[in-house]
Amino acid sequence: MEFIDPALLDYCEKHTSEEDALLQKITRETRAKVLMPRMISGHLQGKMLEIFTKMLNPKTILEIGTYTGYSGICMARGLSKDGKLITLDINDELEKMVRGFFEESGLADQIDYRLGNALEIIPELPGPFDLVFIDADKFNYDKYFDLVIDKVSPGGIIMADNVLWSGKILVEGGKKIDKDTQAILDFNSKIQEDPRVENILLPIRDGVMMARKI
Repeated sequence: MEFIDPALLDYCEKHTSEEDALLQKITRETRAKVLMPRMISGHLQGKMLEIFTKMLNPKTILEIGTYTGYSGICMARGLSKDGKLITLDINDELEKMVRGFFEESGLADQIDYRLGNALEIIPELPGPFDLVFIDADKFNYDKYFDLVIDKVSPGGIIMADNVLWSGKILVEGGKKIDKDTQAILDFNSKIQEDPRVENILLPIRDGVMMARKI
C-alpha cells in the first residue's frame, strides 16, 4: 500500500478532519494487537467513507469484511435514523474487540455483526442494500459482486477496496502474476465492462472502485 508519496499522503491527512478518540483507539489497538494492521481503513479512507455515507444517507449497508470495525463505524455514522449496517467477517478471534468498539461507538443497535463465510451468508440476506462495501479476500471479489448486484437498490452503490493492490495491477511485460493480483485485475475489468453499473476507480489509499447501479 505504500506506493503513494508519503509527503503527499501526510499533507492530505493534515487537511482532512481529524480522527476522533474512538477511531484513534481502534487504530492504536489494531496496530498493537492484530496481525497485518495495515488492513485497517485508516484516517483518510475512513473519513471518505463517513462523508460519502452521510451524503447517501442509506437505510441499509452491507459490509463484507469487518476486520476491527473502523470502516463499519465510519459508515454507520451516515445511516438514516432507522438504518442498519450488516457487517460480515470470518475471523471470530477479533469478535470481543470488535463488539467492544461497536458498543463504544453508540451505534451497536444499528450494527448487525455476523461471523461466518460471506459466500454462504449473503444469499440468505433479503436486501435491498443502498450501499455495499467489499473489503475481504481478494480472490472472491467477483463472487461477492455477483451475489450482491441484484440485491442493490437502483442508484445504490457498490464499493470495493484495494483495487490498485499496491500498484501491482500495473503488470510489467513477462512478469509472473500472482493469483490475488490476477483476481483484482479480473474484478476491475468485470466492473468496467458491466452494463448494469457506471463506475469510477479512485486512487485513494490502495484504490477504491465505486460502482453505481443504473
